[in-house]
Amino acid sequence: MRTIERSPEIRARLVDLDTRLREMDTLGPNMAVLSLNPPGVQPYPAADAVPLAREFNDALAAIVRRRPDRFGGLATVAPQDPVAAADEVERAMGPLALHGIMINSHTGGQYLDEPRFAPLLEAAQANRAPIYLHPRAPSMLAAYRDYGLPGAIWGYQAEAGLHAMRLILSGTLDRYPGLTVVLGHLGEGIPYWLHRIDNRHAFATSTAGAATPIPPLSLTPSEYFRRNFVITTSGIDDPDVLELAVRAVGADNIMFAIDTPYEDSATALAFLRDAPLSSAHRAAIGHRTAERVFGIAPATPVNPRAFTVPRP
Repeated sequence: MRTIERSPEIRARLVDLDTRLREMDTLGPNMAVLSLNPPGVQPYPAADAVPLAREFNDALAAIVRRRPDRFGGLATVAPQDPVAAADEVERAMGPLALHGIMINSHTGGQYLDEPRFAPLLEAAQANRAPIYLHPRAPSMLAAYRDYGLPGAIWGYQAEAGLHAMRLILSGTLDRYPGLTVVLGHLGEGIPYWLHRIDNRHAFATSTAGAATPIPPLSLTPSEYFRRNFVITTSGIDDPDVLELAVRAVGADNIMFAIDTPYEDSATALAFLRDAPLSSAHRAAIGHRTAERVFGIAPATPVNPRAFTVPRP
């Protein structure tokens, strides 16, 4: 457990759902999508991780069944055992009626583009399970050990961005064209780099410019990003970065997120309310993208006097 989670206030906001609902009622968000805190079950041996994932998902599904008007849920899986993970994806999206899965980036230093994870990706595509690719500390820690670099200052987004780029450049998304991957923090920096990524990928594949072999792709990297990825606003309450993201991927590929309890909910909500967006873009980011991607029914405002995302 990280030091921050030892704080009684943070722990209460993580696990006390009554506290969570009171905050939502006060500030205005109608629905929260719940998940297991990273790194989930991924650090454990498969023999332990598989039953732990099932136990967590059963508990999460019970919470969602009690309050489907307020909570959605992202299942956890154990990629250490890709076949068992595939079975759990099917169970989560079927009998448990959850809304996707969360994978906390690498598992033992291995990434989802590697062939051993094919059963997991096949199940995610077949069951229309969006994969929220959540950051964790980088697998190659040596250069990140100092100055707080392994965490959210830099290492988290660098790690998740690396994982996403591996999925794109490996050709994985040609094999699984129906896969949906969700990235936080307005795309972990990738929208900022899309033009250069396309430019350098074209150079590397048309000449001897690549240091290592690059598989042939059916689309440009940016086309995969726009087709297969959805990004959230979590932790990036910056209107300039949001404007760039809207231009890069479109408002229909962006969803509002707070990253409770690590970010301030009131600040995030004020950001969405005040960002220079059209009403259509604000509605897409505020609720419509999440409803489409996670299969969540439109919420009914609980506290109309508090801030809620406008609905036409």
